[in-house]
Parts: sequence; structure tokens; C-alpha cells
Amino acid sequence: MEFLVIGLVVLVAVIAYEFRLRKPDQIVVFENREGVGVRSARLYPRHLSMPITKTTYSFVQTIDASAKGNLDIRIKLAATVAASLDHLGALVKVGGWSTDAAAKAAKEMEIVLLGYVKEFTELREIEELSSDKIRGHIEGRIRESGRLLGVDVVTLTITSFEPVNAQIAEAMRQREQARILEQTESLNQQARVAAARARLHADEEVAALEHALELKKYELQQAQLEKETALAGNRVEHELRLKKMQLEFEKDELRLL
Repeated sequence: MEFLVIGLVVLVAVIAYEFRLRKPDQIVVFENREGVGVRSARLYPRHLSMPITKTTYSFVQTIDASAKGNLDIRIKLAATVAASLDHLGALVKVGGWSTDAAAKAAKEMEIVLLGYVKEFTELREIEELSSDKIRGHIEGRIRESGRLLGVDVVTLTITSFEPVNAQIAEAMRQREQARILEQTESLNQQARVAAARARLHADEEVAALEHALELKKYELQQAQLEKETALAGNRVEHELRLKKMQLEFEKDELRLL
């Protein structure tokens, strides 16, 4: 009995030392024949497993690049990445067998983003560049990179884009301001034309309705006149029949006399 109690104590001690409780924000991975697997149980052996946090990693990156003609530009972007459950093998390869593998992969993603931005800006005139175009180019390429790095890009935002040269930056701001003013004036003129067309259309509809109303009145008057004419004709015929009957009655009286 004493040996059984000692064995149970030793077993409990081994379990308490070896096994850990998986936290809700952790992915517990282990090595298998296919590469890397995920443990779904709440308890896991700590020497045969590696917990990787599912917490997102955010970073802000300032990239000094150049447009066509060696015009220096500065782009600031913000991104948020997280460990990809579908590509844990790639995450372990990039970040290593470590709890902060996702953080290391996020650092690699910064280097990848730097390359994407530079390859896009160096082939285009500075007038062709904008925050939306740069973000569109990155989003078109970053999915494949996320698969290779083992992370998912949750958000990606270009916070600012401007030339380093102050004169060029001011010239672009003035050009953008002129474009906005021109677009606003064009919209105002289009609104005026649309309002004039609406008034013309309304006047035409009112004129058409008034014309239809006059025609309706004329038709009603004609119908009333026809009814009155028919009634007058009936009255005349009735009076003629009465007079004829009166004459015949008078004739009969004369014959009797």
C-alpha cells in the first residue's frame, strides 16, 4: 500500500512538472511526420510541444524610397499581422521553434514590405504615385509572402506618402488642390445643368398636363353640347307631336259642329 501511494505521488509530480494548461490565446504545436501539428487538448506536454501566441503584432514602418528620376519619397505604413493557422510549418521555419515565432515573422514581413514598396516606386513617375496605388500593389503581393512567412496580414494602411523635397511636395499639394477645385467647379456646373434640365422637364410635364386638361374640358363641353342638342331636338319633336294632336283634335271638333 505504501508503494502504491508513493507511486501515485510520483505520477502526480511528473504530470504537474511535465504537463501545462493551454491558454486561450495560444496555439500549441508539435512535430510530426507531416511537419508541424496542432494540439487541440487543453493539457500538453511542455517538452514535446511549443506554445505560440495568437496575439496580433502591429508595427509602423517608415520607408525612404525613390521615384523615377531618383526623386526621393517617404512612405509611412502601418500593418498588423498574426500567426497563420494554415501555415504553421512556414511560421516555424521563419521564426524558429520559439514562443515568439510570430514576432520574428513580423520582422521579416517588414523587410518584405520594404522591397515591395521600392520595386513599385522606382519604376513610376512621382505624379503616378499615390497612397492607394502603393497599398493596392502591396495587397496584390503580400498574400503569397504571408503564406511563405506563416503569418496573416490583418490590416495594412499607408498613413502618409510625400516627396522628401519640400518644393516638390508643395507643388504636388498645389496641383492636388487645383484638381479638387476644378472637380468641385465641374460638379457645381453639372448640378446647375441637372437643375435646369429638371426645371425644363417639369415645365414640359406641366404644359402637357395643362394641354391634356384643356382637351378634357373641350371633350366634356362637346359631350355636354351634344346632350343639350339631343334634348332640344327631343323637346321640339315632342312639341310638334303635341301641336299635331291639338290640330287633329280641333279638326274633329269642327267636323262635329
